[in-house]
Amino acid sequence: MSQALSTDTKNRLQCALVALRLGVFIVMFMWTMDKFVNPGHTAKVFEIFYGIGSSTTIVYILGALQLILVLSFLAGIKKRITYGIILLMHAASTFSAYNQYIDGFNNLLFFAAWPMLAACFALYLLRDEDVKFTIK
Repeated sequence: MSQALSTDTKNRLQCALVALRLGVFIVMFMWTMDKFVNPGHTAKVFEIFYGIGSSTTIVYILGALQLILVLSFLAGIKKRITYGIILLMHAASTFSAYNQYIDGFNNLLFFAAWPMLAACFALYLLRDEDVKFTIK
């Protein structure tokens, strides 16, 4: 794909991919920080949306692992793995909220998950082109 793109188009694509990566990172980073700032919120979300009970210790461990993941994602490290896990995590989060979509007009914020899911999918598909500001 890279060989068929003009230099200008390739540069614009790389800038767009950086913008998508940064946007997805901001959301994922805030979700990560929420695990440290308000672990009870995460435990409640796990219970309501996934049917999983969790302790504060488990939430902190998950937060630490997620922090490593989202920082690696931001840096573009091991893109097949990090972009793939981010995509799968966000897909699970989006699909687990299916009840919220049934009563959509009372849960409009949940629909913001869909464009972010599309961004995660695009980043995963175009990960080899996403080279600007990444660590090889």
